[in-house]
Amino acid sequence: MSVHLMLSAGRGPQECAWALARLLGRLESDAARRKLRIRRVETVPGERPGTFRSVLIEITGADAETFAASWTGTLCWQAPSPYRRVPRKNWYVIAQPCEPGVASTEFAEEDVEIVACRTGGPGGQHRNKASTAVRATHRPTGHVVVVDTERQFSLNRRIAIRLLRERVEQDDEAAARSATTDRWRIHDELVRGNPTRVERPGTPTRTSPRRNP
Repeated sequence: MSVHLMLSAGRGPQECAWALARLLGRLESDAARRKLRIRRVETVPGERPGTFRSVLIEITGADAETFAASWTGTLCWQAPSPYRRVPRKNWYVIAQPCEPGVASTEFAEEDVEIVACRTGGPGGQHRNKASTAVRATHRPTGHVVVVDTERQFSLNRRIAIRLLRERVEQDDEAAARSATTDRWRIHDELVRGNPTRVERPGTPTRTSPRRNP
């Protein structure tokens, strides 16, 4: 079983990107103790070396869902800023389950059903008698195209397959854009304060009870 979790520093200062890197390291150590595997699927670096604005991880293992839930919500890293003297010591990161990037559909001509049919409408005696038009169906997606622009069946078949391939690619692109939009929306959902989990340097992992606002 695998679960994808998005960690984001939101629009916070560079310390939040630094805190995300610290929290990610703590999360990976916690996962290793629980015999879970963490894979960094996608990373967006921060302004400083070794920091992250966001990280998409895949958690794999029998207890992946429970583990992901324990790290979901507003995470707080309590430590002084390494970059400037400020009284603030709480740096917030959001972690939310999300859909992974959408894999491209493997298009194969074997998945296309080709049916010959007569052309419709005006077009001359040859077009009315010969079944040169093509009705093509891509079985995995259900897309259907009808092509009768050419006099030869083979040419119409070639065009139909090209059109189906383009439609499948357009579907993949739309799905990828939607998944990316959903992930980036997480950046704006970070609420500072009332953390679900608090971590400090040199201390064991611990969670904080969620309080009602």
